[in-house]
Amino acid sequence: MNVSLEKFLSERRSAIVAKWFEKTIEVFPQDTSPFLRNRESRFRNPLGHTLSKGIEGLFDELLSGGGDHEKLSSILDTIIRINAVQEIPPSQAVAFIFSLKNVIREDLKKEIREERLYDELSAFESGIDAMALLSFDLYMKCREKIYDLRVKELKQWGLRPVESR
Repeated sequence: MNVSLEKFLSERRSAIVAKWFEKTIEVFPQDTSPFLRNRESRFRNPLGHTLSKGIEGLFDELLSGGGDHEKLSSILDTIIRINAVQEIPPSQAVAFIFSLKNVIREDLKKEIREERLYDELSAFESGIDAMALLSFDLYMKCREKIYDLRVKELKQWGLRPVESR
């Protein structure tokens, strides 16, 4: 009797999402992480709450096949906007997407091996890869917007932006 990867992912959803959230907040400064972990109230900690709900939404969308591109883009955009204003390299801003692969492999190592779920895992990971590419596009759009706003602000102050070479 073969059990599907989707069934294992659904059963372990809470644990996987919690571990993925932890991996996601690793890019933030150490003194910020404890604050982000307290994500119960969207009013006391809107950033932690937004990240937590975003991670849950992304996982659920992947689990359902990831076919709703608009929904996936919308959820990703929320998280990527947060990462885009951080002083971190683009690779770190989108690395949280790839960390889901390791979380799943660690959490379901036994099940993947015993049920020989390698093909299903590969297909699921292809969805993660596609999501990572989309997140990079969104990140670049956010960064462009930030630079445009900075240039506009400089111009309002009567200053000229420095040309990059």
